[in-house]
Amino acid sequence: MNWTFFHKLGSPKWFYEISGKWLPWLAILAALMMATGLTWGLLFTPPDYLQGNSYRIIFLHVPTAFLASAIYVSMAIAGAVTLIWRIKLADMALKCMAPIGTSFCFLALLTGAIWGKPTWGTWWVWDARLTSMLILLFLYFGVIALRGAIRSATTQARACAILTLVGVVNIPIIKFSVQWWNTLHQGSTLKLTEKPSMAPEMLWPLLISIAAFYLFFTVVLIIRLRTEILDRERRTKWVRNAVEAGARS
Repeated sequence: MNWTFFHKLGSPKWFYEISGKWLPWLAILAALMMATGLTWGLLFTPPDYLQGNSYRIIFLHVPTAFLASAIYVSMAIAGAVTLIWRIKLADMALKCMAPIGTSFCFLALLTGAIWGKPTWGTWWVWDARLTSMLILLFLYFGVIALRGAIRSATTQARACAILTLVGVVNIPIIKFSVQWWNTLHQGSTLKLTEKPSMAPEMLWPLLISIAAFYLFFTVVLIIRLRTEILDRERRTKWVRNAVEAGARS
């Protein structure tokens, strides 16, 4: 099998050049979709017949919860690529995704607590879904702390990749906790195999918000990753040329 394209995709120089062309367009699209989804969902959707207006937090909670898990899975994939093929860009991506995932996981827990207060009458319960999400937050903190505790870049990359891969076992627990245990947390509203239970006027702004948050994550990741590339490759000729070209412009 020809792995030329795969290794080209993992080239910091190639990624830096191609991402610079896409970044402005992705940022504009993310901003437009974010404004559309959140404005539509928070201001113009009708109240829920059971939860009233408190349900509107889902337009923030669901996208952040989705991303909290998705980013960790992406980190695990990057960790596997780091261990198997030793591609530098994969470790850079893992490092850059960790604080972003931490932020989204914290926001998912915070917005869940805001929703839980009027719904359950309390900010927090030791529900299986909430507890496994809290464990995910600690896993994110663990990856960040582990990288900061090790001096060697090679050892950092290997250790963080292994920890991320071990922690990925928590993701299916988060996903299926509602089915496996008797929990307070409601089941999934969006399923690929079933028709959504939400009314279309609520479903569409939610889908737009989810897509917008994924785009926002992509934009932030590209920005952080480009900065990380410049830092790690600062002694290379192409980085010096890129910095000089930027200074002249």
